[in-house]
Amino acid sequence: MAVPTAPQGQGSSTRPYLIRALHDWCTDNGFTPYIAVFVDGQVQVPQEYVKNNEIVLNVGFEATSGLKLGNEQIEFKARFGGSAREIVVPIDHVVAIYARENGQGMAFPVPSASGGVSSSAPTVLSAGEGAVRTGPRLAVVDSPVPVAPAAAPAEPPEPPEPPEPPEPPEPPSPAGGARPSLKRIK
Repeated sequence: MAVPTAPQGQGSSTRPYLIRALHDWCTDNGFTPYIAVFVDGQVQVPQEYVKNNEIVLNVGFEATSGLKLGNEQIEFKARFGGSAREIVVPIDHVVAIYARENGQGMAFPVPSASGGVSSSAPTVLSAGEGAVRTGPRLAVVDSPVPVAPAAAPAEPPEPPEPPEPPEPPEPPSPAGGARPSLKRIK
């Protein structure tokens, strides 16, 4: 398998490695990994599910069979409308990978018409961005989410008084008011 190289001999593309890393992170944390894909003639997906040249695919192990996250393409089988379909996505057509549950992940540049990718860097998606989206509408974030300044540490509240233990129950008294005794058994 040939290793994709970046323009001007900068080494191999980091995109397949980042996709695999985020896929592992999602599955290790119990999240469902989704990929957003730019669809053109090189992408093999069910065309009836493509909208605006985009499709979002669940690439979790529960939804796929034979998943291969390679350096050049992502391959797997999945069911669409009850029938198994072979899916092949070139790595440079993956425009995002994120966790369905919280939207955290990473966006990548969209392939240009010439077959290459634009020169912008990947974008990290935060939970706030993904939580509101209903589809793969990605945007570059100029600044991080503002964080409220930390409040001055207050004195910790006093711990509540522990409840008093209940009184132990009285042992049953022997019949006839006699003093209890032990009986030896040999």
